This record gives sequence, C-alpha cells and structure tokens, in this order.
Amino acid sequence: MHTAPDVSDYEWPTCTNPRCGRALWPEEAHRHVCRPCEQTVNRLLGELPALFVRLSTTSALLRRVGNRSAAASGRDTPPIPGRLEVLDLTGPGGAAARLQAIEDSWRAALGRRIGTWAGSPAQALPVHVTFLRINLEWACEQYAAVDQDLEVIRRLHRDCTTAVSGTPRPAHVGIGTCPARDADGALCGEDLSATTAHHRIHCPRCGARWDGLADWRTLRRAQEAAAASTALMDEEPTEFASQTLEKATAYTADDDDVETGELPVYAYSGGAWVQR
Repeated sequence: MHTAPDVSDYEWPTCTNPRCGRALWPEEAHRHVCRPCEQTVNRLLGELPALFVRLSTTSALLRRVGNRSAAASGRDTPPIPGRLEVLDLTGPGGAAARLQAIEDSWRAALGRRIGTWAGSPAQALPVHVTFLRINLEWACEQYAAVDQDLEVIRRLHRDCTTAVSGTPRPAHVGIGTCPARDADGALCGEDLSATTAHHRIHCPRCGARWDGLADWRTLRRAQEAAAASTALMDEEPTEFASQTLEKATAYTADDDDVETGELPVYAYSGGAWVQR
C-alpha cells in the first residue's frame, strides 16, 4: 500500500541570491538562482566594460594632474589624488582582479585550466566579463557558491557606478545583529546596517529582510528577544535550552511591554526560569 510522504516540513526551493529569496518556479527547481536574478546579473556584467573605460579615463586624468602638481611644487613624488576609489578600481587588485577570482573559481568547478592572465586591467576585464556571461547560466544552475559571486558582481557594479558619477555613497550606520534563526534554531548574528538612502534592511549572510517602519519595529523586538535569550544562556548554559527560546518568543510578541520599555525580567530559581 502506498503511503503519502509527510510534507509538513517541506520547504519549496528558493533563490539563493541573498538579495532575492523568492520561491523558484517548478521549471527552475534544479537551479540555485532564479532566472530574473540571472538576467539582472547578466545586465550588470554587460555594463561593466563601459563603466571601466570611463573609470580608466578618470584615472589617467588624475595621474596626469598629480604629476603636474608635483612638478610645479618641486616635489619628487606626486601628491595622493583625491579620487582614491577610482584608482582602487582600475589598478591591480581592482575590478579586473575581482572578476578574475570569480572566473578562476568557475574554471576550477568546471574542470578547466586556470590561465595566467597577462596584460593590463583594461585589457583583462572585458575578457573576464565575456567568460562570466557565457557561463552564467551554468553557474546559476549548478554552482553551489554562485550566490556569493553574484553579490560580488553586484557590489562591483555599484562601486563602479558610484565612482563614475562622483556621488558619495550614503553612510551606513550599524544597528545591531541579525536576529533571524535557521531551521535548527541557530542565531544568524550577522552585523546589520541601515542607510537613509533606502527603507530596506538586508542581512548579507542569511538574506532576511525588513522593509519600512513596521518591519523595523519587528526587527527591534526580535533583536531584544535574541539579546535576552543570549544573556540567559550565558548565565546558565547547562540548565537552559528550549525554555529560553519560549520565554524570548513570548515577550517578543508582547507589544505593550516592548513599546513602553517595560521588558519582563527572568530569574533562574528552583531549576527553572521564572518571570519576576
């Protein structure tokens, strides 16, 4: 007799891109990353060569101005230019090197030879971009660590765009650690930051997101709950366990206590945690 499997704990596969997390379509079930994210990253890669050309032009102008300033002042060495982020992206270890690191890891996973890349960053970057775009579909389908590489590409495109426009990036302010827990109840604990440019707070490690003021309040309550549970576990690590999570969850849901700042206090007494 056929017995239907227990699907109570089944979770539909989701996109592993830390900026996405949407459920995969049935025809995407074999993939790590959804097709919309693949298309977005393909577009970002396609824009990088033109951005790099503009950055290289700016870099050359900066060096020229620096050399003229040094000659006029009689100094042997040029002054440090004011746009260090441009030189950082166009020089050794910059944009081309970041893409090369991704290409090398993909080549290793594909069993291909890792070449010795010669030439300047301006010559190498288009070559790396071409390789990554050709193999992007494979990576999104079969390469387990593709989520990390997509984040590197996204940040690289952002850095290049910001450097080209000359607009300073908005400051990020630390707002504590991520209170999300995995399927085993383990706390994420990644440092979170917020900026005035966006209403979204995103955890780069687990992908948890909070949008708008309502979610921010939920985040604050969850952080307070996680902090309280951690403090209790540090106090009595051997006698604790599931009771702490139950207590923390209980007062997280208590809106009145959290909003007024009257957080419940627990004490360890008689072999159990009790609210005072």
